[in-house]
Amino acid sequence: MIPAAELVDFVVRRLVHHEDELRLETVEEEDGSVIRITMNQEDVGRVIGRNGRTIKALRTLVSTASGGSDKAVRVEVAE
Repeated sequence: MIPAAELVDFVVRRLVHHEDELRLETVEEEDGSVIRITMNQEDVGRVIGRNGRTIKALRTLVSTASGGSDKAVRVEVAE
């Protein structure tokens, strides 16, 4: 697992109520990596947050954590 994925896992596990249904998938693409989060539907709102503030903050953390990397790392919530 890449360090950014470990950071996402650490943060998201503390937000969700159904930890056992949380799945993180890292997909390598030409322009970088995508960390896809799959979870129980009840937890989606907790991870996205009001007006998307929580997911935006998480994306900012990941961007900062992977700042030294040549490739971009994106975070997506799977529907």
